[in-house]
Amino acid sequence: MKILVPCKRVPDPDQKLRLNADATDIDGSAVTYILNPFDAIAVEEALRIRETAHPEAEIIAVSIAPAEGETDLRTALAMGADRALLIEHEGQIDPWNVARILAAVIHQEKPALILMGKQAVDDDANQVGQFLAAQLGWPQATFVSKIEFTTDGLRIHRETDIGIEIIHVTLPAVVTADLRLNEPRYASLPSILKAKKKPTEHSTPAKLGIKPEPRIRLLGMELIDSQRTCEKVTTATDLLDRLRESEVIE
Repeated sequence: MKILVPCKRVPDPDQKLRLNADATDIDGSAVTYILNPFDAIAVEEALRIRETAHPEAEIIAVSIAPAEGETDLRTALAMGADRALLIEHEGQIDPWNVARILAAVIHQEKPALILMGKQAVDDDANQVGQFLAAQLGWPQATFVSKIEFTTDGLRIHRETDIGIEIIHVTLPAVVTADLRLNEPRYASLPSILKAKKKPTEHSTPAKLGIKPEPRIRLLGMELIDSQRTCEKVTTATDLLDRLRESEVIE
């Protein structure tokens, strides 16, 4: 069994971000990048599948990023992924084109399962998994909090606004991980050192026969002040009066 785990390189959300001079992107010179936390959950689940259900499973981590994104991709290798593939691409790329590139990789690798985070913490788009399943014509299960293997596929628990939905999907399938699926392991120092010696395969969209066709154009970005002014009130009536007078609620 082969499991493919797309891994996005995202700015560390625990740092203070700055914009570039023309406010069209984050200032990359002052940013630390990490593996998208939801994708780390997907890597962890792939490892647990190998440890419990399919010991012969091969886990492939793939990322679409600039050349320096190889460093973040090695986080997946340090966790226990068998192989890493970096699709080198400079600049922004929208979810539709990410799905197109991933679909080309999947046609080459022919995995039985795609495990990925439900969304990336930088844009929170939550679109790639759905676009990918549509392009492949595969079953999909999103917002997954539990995965169980059956004789003919997967029994999936999905997080929804009204509770847990249980569905069955056949393989191959696209599955997107929710926060409660698991808690990713920390890579040990020996694993990190071993990951540095593992080769990373490199490719480009052109080599995969894909020419990105952007469907989204980012016009500008703005940093929002998150500071709050706190005021104590003594009664519920006073609270309602303050809320009515607030400029936030109009």
